[in-house]
Amino acid sequence: MTAGNGPGGNGPGGSDAGGQEQGHTLPGCYRHPGRETGIRCTRCDRPICPDCMIDASVGFQCPECVRDGAKNGSSAPRTLTGAPMVADTRLVTKILLGLNLAVFLAVQAVPGLAERLVRWPAGIALLGEWHRLVTSVFTHVDLRHIALNMLTLWLVGGPLEEALGRARYLTLYLVSGLAGSALGYLLMPPDSTALGASGATFGLFGALLMLQRRLGRDLRPVLVLLVLNLAMPFLPGTSIGWQAHVGGLVAGGVMGFAMLRAKGPRRTLVQYGSCVLVFVAAVVITLLRTAQLT
Repeated sequence: MTAGNGPGGNGPGGSDAGGQEQGHTLPGCYRHPGRETGIRCTRCDRPICPDCMIDASVGFQCPECVRDGAKNGSSAPRTLTGAPMVADTRLVTKILLGLNLAVFLAVQAVPGLAERLVRWPAGIALLGEWHRLVTSVFTHVDLRHIALNMLTLWLVGGPLEEALGRARYLTLYLVSGLAGSALGYLLMPPDSTALGASGATFGLFGALLMLQRRLGRDLRPVLVLLVLNLAMPFLPGTSIGWQAHVGGLVAGGVMGFAMLRAKGPRRTLVQYGSCVLVFVAAVVITLLRTAQLT
């Protein structure tokens, strides 16, 4: 999410299928202990055999989780994070795409608008223009830049929105973007400017890694894309900042891990609590940098 940057593409992945580790015996089904299986319930994470697997929106669920959903008034499977399934699993992604495109068109049509939206450390610290930490996440001035970021948002964001649910997905995107802005604010020179959604989209990459791991898929394709995108700022002739990339990636990975691994009655508290912690960390970084510059 820095000047002239933008990751592109996504990929599915495979580590240990359903928690299987190479060289180790597969666990037994929790209802049929004598049946080894590499599949786990996407809600409770217990191993389940083919006779116990019930199709869900992502992966499979065990009979008990399906019955619990019915008792709570919803017979339809929920997402991996416990959010209710919806008909349009890309609604938030479409809205984010539309918002980024709208700002891009406005910047082209209104002279000087981009200068009031981009992240400029001195402007934030000396003029108190805190809005730049957020508006810069939605600002692009170059067609190639926005095309790469929006392609990433569509390809990576769609599967994540379906797996996380709308509210958690939107929170992940916004907080990742803010975390990327905060780290860029901290580490970039005061007279530099930065803009773009790359901090937020790298946050999606971080969460995608956690999702692929959660589903037992190969992580290598996603890791290769991450390495390539992280290396782009260091190529000769580029003006891409790496700071927002790293900030968004770490934030997205932390929140994605908490959202996808939290269990039990306090699952929602843990999921959103992780987002609050990352948000607070971004605010603390911002305050420290402001104190340093003033």
